[in-house]
Amino acid sequence: MQEFEINSNYFDIVRENVKKLKQLFPEIVTEEKIDFEKLKAVLGEYIDDKDEKYCFTWPGKRDAFRESQTPPAFTLMPCIDESKNFDTTQNLYIEGDNLEVLKLLQTDYAGKIKMIYIDPPYNTGKEFIYTDKWNEPLKDHRKTVEETCKGNGNARSAGDEAGRHSNWLNMMYPRLRLARNLLTDDGVIFISIDDNELANLIKMGNEVFGEDNFVTAFIWEKKKKPSFLHKNVGKLTEYIVCYTRKADCTFPFSLETTTEGKRYPLNNAGNSLSVITFPPGTVSFNMDDQVVKPQDMSEGNIRTRLLNELVIENGRNKNEFSLEGEWRYSQAKINEITRNNEKIVISKIPFRPNHIKAGGEVKKMKNILSPVHYEMETNEDATSQVFQLFGFNAFDNPKPVKLIYSLVKATTYSDKNAIIMDFFSGSGTTAHAVMQLNADDGGRRRFIMVQMPEVISENTEAYKSGFTNIADIGKERIRRAGEKIKAGLSQKYGKGRENPGFAAEGEGKHTVKPGELDIGFKVFKLACADTVK
Repeated sequence: MQEFEINSNYFDIVRENVKKLKQLFPEIVTEEKIDFEKLKAVLGEYIDDKDEKYCFTWPGKRDAFRESQTPPAFTLMPCIDESKNFDTTQNLYIEGDNLEVLKLLQTDYAGKIKMIYIDPPYNTGKEFIYTDKWNEPLKDHRKTVEETCKGNGNARSAGDEAGRHSNWLNMMYPRLRLARNLLTDDGVIFISIDDNELANLIKMGNEVFGEDNFVTAFIWEKKKKPSFLHKNVGKLTEYIVCYTRKADCTFPFSLETTTEGKRYPLNNAGNSLSVITFPPGTVSFNMDDQVVKPQDMSEGNIRTRLLNELVIENGRNKNEFSLEGEWRYSQAKINEITRNNEKIVISKIPFRPNHIKAGGEVKKMKNILSPVHYEMETNEDATSQVFQLFGFNAFDNPKPVKLIYSLVKATTYSDKNAIIMDFFSGSGTTAHAVMQLNADDGGRRRFIMVQMPEVISENTEAYKSGFTNIADIGKERIRRAGEKIKAGLSQKYGKGRENPGFAAEGEGKHTVKPGELDIGFKVFKLACADTVK
């Protein structure tokens, strides 16, 4: 017996150690077992290819892994002339290859970013620009990065079917590994994607973040009318894949709170039959005081049976009683409700108990983001939003403000000082959404936007209007959106007036003037470290 207890304790220690390693390095755990060869690779030791084990793999993966661990070849140089409110703002806009930027951010931002949203290039089989060339030496790769940042980069085709998926995975893999390091323990990442790489993204995400940290693939209805480019179906939706850094540390994602007085029936036809018990004095009865004998109270498709005699006295259950039925809540949930002195009401015989919400409780968000659910905006709305700011179509396929606004709100409603990051920032929708949410709820969230200065075509309206690259469009979008939000605040509350909807940190209300909203950003650009004195 003693030997058994020692072995049992030893097993628990091992299991706890595996759990800790899994939290630190989720990619080293396969089928709940440590892959020691992969652990060696994570710790920087070269491993031979001959002993590979079951895992999700593709050509170039080892080189992509190594690239995520190489030190950065660049540094960041401030660009005050392109910044807005450089001396006072807490927001950052960084121009350059996001792989290098993510490496540089490890020093100051590891474990500090609450939420990351990215909208990476989709793998449609057409050309898209990225700088990762896994078959060339690191120095040549860095030269390519430099040339791309100067606007002389060349597009690399992803159309070759033999390498199409591998090229895209090699681009994403090191970036996600570095992004994970930046998240807080309760941090969350959202990744927009279409059908082409959804399955591969989830496999890669499971390796990088851990299967236990997969939340869901949100479905976003992106169009009011379907696209009929696919030969079989008209497509309306895209996906937003979501992972947490540590599932045990996270919280309900929420866009709404419960309404005061709303009734939630405890009966739920179709659930498995079970028994719930109510302690004395925990249920209110809207009926005369009486003794109710055990009986079957089923009607129609509602199955309910009172299992013991119940005494109702002064509108409450004098004694403990139990009901058998198909219930929405477990006994643990009933216990939580009664501990919190929340109302459970029964109004008649046959008993149909209702949970009456006090109001203000967090409601978990749905995984459908559509005009029906949350009145979600679509691509058409996003195009209109950019047009209203510029007077022309400055950017192709931007994401709508409300989509990103909703994701930020759902994950930072209780942390209004959070840092939000987007390292494929494109048109700057994420920065726009963060500023708007701060204006609406008094938050002081900060954003970090990262964007490569990809050269735009001379045939576009943006180029004809004086823009030469995507980063310049993004910065100008943030400037214009910030001024528009600030003007809206001034008009709504008046200069210097209190915004009654703003909640102070920790308690009560406080005075927030429109001028206090941070609509600035510091611009930094990548520069070779050996050229900086």
